Amino acid sequence: MNPVYIVDSIRTPRARVKNGGLNKLNPYELLDVLYKDIRQKNFLDLCSIDEVILGCVTQYGEQAGNIAKASALYSKYPDSISGLTVNRFCSSSLDAINLGYLKIQSQQANNVISGGVEMMSRIPMLSDDAAIWNDIEIAGQAKIFLMGSGADLIASLFDISRDKVDRQALKSQQKAFNAQKNNHFKSIVPVINKNKSVYCVEDECIRPDTTIESLASLDPSFKKLGEQGVDQAQLNFFPSLKEIVHVHTAGNSPAMADAASITLLSNKEIQENGQKARARILAVATVNDDPLLVLSGCMLATQEILSQNNLKVADIDLFEIHEAFASTMIHCQKELKIDDTKLNVNGGCIALGHPMGATGSIMVSTLIDELERRDLKSGIVATSGAAGAGTALLIERI
Repeated sequence: MNPVYIVDSIRTPRARVKNGGLNKLNPYELLDVLYKDIRQKNFLDLCSIDEVILGCVTQYGEQAGNIAKASALYSKYPDSISGLTVNRFCSSSLDAINLGYLKIQSQQANNVISGGVEMMSRIPMLSDDAAIWNDIEIAGQAKIFLMGSGADLIASLFDISRDKVDRQALKSQQKAFNAQKNNHFKSIVPVINKNKSVYCVEDECIRPDTTIESLASLDPSFKKLGEQGVDQAQLNFFPSLKEIVHVHTAGNSPAMADAASITLLSNKEIQENGQKARARILAVATVNDDPLLVLSGCMLATQEILSQNNLKVADIDLFEIHEAFASTMIHCQKELKIDDTKLNVNGGCIALGHPMGATGSIMVSTLIDELERRDLKSGIVATSGAAGAGTALLIERI
């Protein structure tokens, strides 16, 4: 089986959805910035790229029509490159990397561009009108709940208070602000488009003025949804619970964002221009936890990839685990017993933003940046998706 190397992992800044710095660009224009960056670095002959695999959750409107293949053509990459767009909810771009890994490992491909895109200001979440979010009979039979409702359920099941989730959010904001202030995010590619007056060079969702008092003042975001029947449906599945506590707000939930990300994979450690790959993928894992818990997959995926490789938490230098909602992160950290000094050291999605289809690949770039900055060796990225989906990636820095 072929070894699989990460030649480079890059991303755009994560821009705010409301009045953000990227919303004048369509997904093709945004991805084009990253395609150009890879082209200009001249790692390899573009004709040797076998496939583009991109994650995208809301494949509707501008993001419909197999945007992986269409965007490669839009950016004038060779016609010979195949394209595949995948949707495993918020794990999509990490799964895109995992699929690229499997193709190269099994000698079906030599070089693959993986990553993802989500322009949530232009194609809002749920705008594809999927029945699982809108038809209560289908949702109930499929045991699928919206992500925020699942986060409140986790808080209810594991006695996670409002104060605890607010403090998790504050910690995320403080870490992210420190990382941005000290230029830890080396893999960001600035997005500048003079014709559309776009100038976006850093993550926009971070709120450095956040305090525990400002977080405590926010109203619960999913209480009304619970009153419309979701609470009772969850209680029917978990009769030991007396009530669903609604602790998640706009302040301790992931910030919606616009962004794109690309991770270039290869079977060669040294590229045609002499550039050495940044990391090697050692293993991947895909799992599915109880759909009713919605966002617990990142924890199960982390446990699975550790177990498969006979590793313990102590053996891994850094973890990037999907901060889907504050309660899921608190529960995950407690169960896995990961110290703050090696978990999401530059903040998580609550502070940095969660452009759903692009987040996993962004986390890979963040992890590699930090391994290089600290001169460390090993790391795990793990993501959660709706319905209990979970994906993990184990890498070794070169």
